[in-house]
Amino acid sequence: MDCADLQAEALATFDTLFAEALAAGEPDRTAMTVATAALDARPSARTVLLKQHDARGFVFYTHLDGRKGRELQVNPQAALLFHWPRVRKGVQVRIEGSVATVPDEEADAYFASRPRVSQLGAWASRQSETLDSREAFDARVEELEREFANREVPRPARWTGLRVRPDRIEFWYGAEYRLHERWLYEFDCTGQCSKRMLYP
Repeated sequence: MDCADLQAEALATFDTLFAEALAAGEPDRTAMTVATAALDARPSARTVLLKQHDARGFVFYTHLDGRKGRELQVNPQAALLFHWPRVRKGVQVRIEGSVATVPDEEADAYFASRPRVSQLGAWASRQSETLDSREAFDARVEELEREFANREVPRPARWTGLRVRPDRIEFWYGAEYRLHERWLYEFDCTGQCSKRMLYP
C-alpha cells in the first residue's frame, strides 16, 4: 500500500471513530488534548476543540500570544489526544506532527461563524496573562460591545487557526485485561510511510 493509500486509510479510520463517538453519546467528541513544548523542552497540555479535519490535518483556534501559541511559534510540533471511553471498549487516537497557521481566509470564515459574544471574548482576552479580577474581564467585554456596536466584529490579527499535519497517527482500542490493540501509521518528510501493530 502506498503512502497516499495509507494516509487515506488512517483518515477514514478516524472519520469512522469520530462518527461512532457521536452515536455513542460522547459529551464532546471534538475535545482533544494538545501538548506543546517550548525550546527548554518543558511540556504543557490543555484541552481544546477540533474545528476541522481533512487530508491537510487537524485544526484548532487560539491566540498566538497565549502560552500554546507562543510555544508553537518557537517549536511548531504538537501532539493531540482524543479519548472516547464510550466508543467500543474505549478508544484513544494519538496524533503527532508539525504545525502551521491556516490561511487568513479560513480563519476569517471560522471567526465569522462564532457567536458574537465569543468574538468579543477573543478580543477581550489577553490569553494566559494575569487577570486582576473577573469583573475586569467582564468590563472589557462590555467596552468592546460598545466599540463594535452596529457592525461586525473583525477577527483579531493574532487570533487564528493552527493545523497539525500528522506524521504519526495511532489508534488505541481498549480490551479486557488490558490486552489492548494498537495500530500506528507513520508518515515522514521523505515520503516514506508505514502501518504496524504495537504491543499494548
